[in-house]
Amino acid sequence: MLHAESAFLRAGKVRDLYRIDDERLLLVASDRLSAFDVVLPTPIRDKGRVLTGLSRFWFAETAGIVANHLLGTDPADLPPALLADPGAADELRGRMMVGRLAEVLPVECVVRGYLSGSGWKEYRATGEVCGIPLPPGLRESDRLPEAIFTPAWKAPAGQHDENIHFVRVESHIGHDLAARVRDASLALYRHGVEVCGRAGIILADTKFEFGVLPSGDLILIDEVMTPDSSRFWEAAAYEPGRAQASYDKQFVRDWLEAQPWGKTAPGPELPDDVVEGTRARYVEAYERITGASFARYLGEDVIAP
Repeated sequence: MLHAESAFLRAGKVRDLYRIDDERLLLVASDRLSAFDVVLPTPIRDKGRVLTGLSRFWFAETAGIVANHLLGTDPADLPPALLADPGAADELRGRMMVGRLAEVLPVECVVRGYLSGSGWKEYRATGEVCGIPLPPGLRESDRLPEAIFTPAWKAPAGQHDENIHFVRVESHIGHDLAARVRDASLALYRHGVEVCGRAGIILADTKFEFGVLPSGDLILIDEVMTPDSSRFWEAAAYEPGRAQASYDKQFVRDWLEAQPWGKTAPGPELPDDVVEGTRARYVEAYERITGASFARYLGEDVIAP
């Protein structure tokens, strides 16, 4: 698809990164799916385009809260020398972003409004999440009194990310920058809750990533409030005390939890019904949140009706 020898930087769990020049980066969202920090061998058709389309929507929605890395999405804007063949542009369309190069902060900026996932497990063990005490007697999926910032340390490839206390974020990136990413994350989450709420979806929790430009400006990078980085629940079916009907990769996680698998690479192949069920949930999340047709996005590379 691309002449990668000189431009390729690295392959992430989901995205492949290419350096365009000293100021720009090409991010290509694949159809790979990661669960429990393991990239599974079975791709989810169109997943990369869902992630890119939703991220583009949210970058536009949140530009007034914090600046972001997005510069463009049109393959025609790429240097011709980067494209390996005429069909490369069609393959990239809808799944690529050109972003500003930045120093990536080594912290996963997680915000939780509800008690689920690793937060629920930690609460049951300690009554806290990332050092934040919570009221006793909370149930799985309960709404928290207020959204909380629960960061994680980015683990090397093949290892699991580690939930950490805010003081460790301060020790790694400094007091002032830590406060800035915490406050930006909480503001982004609050806006996401409002937008998703209008679509009948609960944004239970989500993860943000940030970078710092040479100027010192903080920017939002990578993906934003997608089914890969968030828990989206069906508001009409919400019932605390149990797991929730979701529009994210929890569907895959639940299937994996029932398999004889130690959550280390390689992961098991996904059956067809899990693949199609996951794709359907991702597409529905895109369409309900953006108000746009995903089929139209595939055909016309647009993110709004």
